[in-house]
Amino acid sequence: MAIKPRWADAEAIQEAAQLLRQGRLVAFPTETVYGLGADASNAEAVAGIFAAKSRPADHPLIVHLADAAMMPGWAEEIPDMAWQLAERFWPGPLAMVLRKKASVPLAVTGGQDTVALRVPNHLVALQLLRAFGGGLAAPSANRFCRISPTQAAHVAEELGDAVAMILDGGACQVGVESTIVDLSGPQPRLLRPGQISVAALEAVLRQPLVLPEAVASEIRAPGMMAVHYAPQTVALLCPVEQLQARAQTLLADGQRLGVLAYAQTLPAHPHLQVLAMPATADGYAQALYASLRELDGWQLDRILVEQPPQTEAWRAVNDRLGKATLAVA
Repeated sequence: MAIKPRWADAEAIQEAAQLLRQGRLVAFPTETVYGLGADASNAEAVAGIFAAKSRPADHPLIVHLADAAMMPGWAEEIPDMAWQLAERFWPGPLAMVLRKKASVPLAVTGGQDTVALRVPNHLVALQLLRAFGGGLAAPSANRFCRISPTQAAHVAEELGDAVAMILDGGACQVGVESTIVDLSGPQPRLLRPGQISVAALEAVLRQPLVLPEAVASEIRAPGMMAVHYAPQTVALLCPVEQLQARAQTLLADGQRLGVLAYAQTLPAHPHLQVLAMPATADGYAQALYASLRELDGWQLDRILVEQPPQTEAWRAVNDRLGKATLAVA
């Protein structure tokens, strides 16, 4: 029987913390997306995450903490730069990959000797973490490789029969997953872009980040699959100058078409559904997953996504779109 979301008041948060202590799964909001949480120190509970999501066992999870002071309980050989980044960006949408302590279950790390840690910037998430008193392994609360949830109702649609509770904390404010930086090696490396920019990270690190396109990473991290964040409807990423013509061709073929439009306007058509996206990178990111999910629910034949600007500010959005869509030939 599917679980309905429950508003995250103080009573619900205390009940959720108790369920987590029992090894149960609880979905909860963060500023990025909704997470599917389990006690990160309990390998059996963590296995429940993989089962609920149909997630490969070698795909690591991020451990969410209530504050930076908890890092030594999960990581060893913590470099100074990790503390500097934590002071600047935590709570916030940044996960750091560090050498794990021996006590951290391999189920959390996908069998690797590193662990990703994050302190989320969401009142409900922080209240839950404090009430629970430990670390919570919490990937996005959706089926593996599907569209990440940014509202409690999205979680209920996909995982409502697999969780003990869904805490409803409203819509997520960031809307795409956290930036991930690997600090386990000799040079800091960006593994996944997010709201926190490369420039902001480098300003704290006082050295350049190694970017994903510069070298293949041996560290497996969330979101590094070639296909991820994807709707069930085939979605095509279309250059701005091709959008009008591509849409007209698909509609002429009798296809039901959805469009995420950033700058272009399209003439009305009975088989066309257009969602106008925000013009700023942060606004677009916040709306992206909910918009893709909305179009995916309309039983369309194709989704066209107008290519957003390919600039540093849009790095995270373009990363997600690159994995959720196919490029127009």
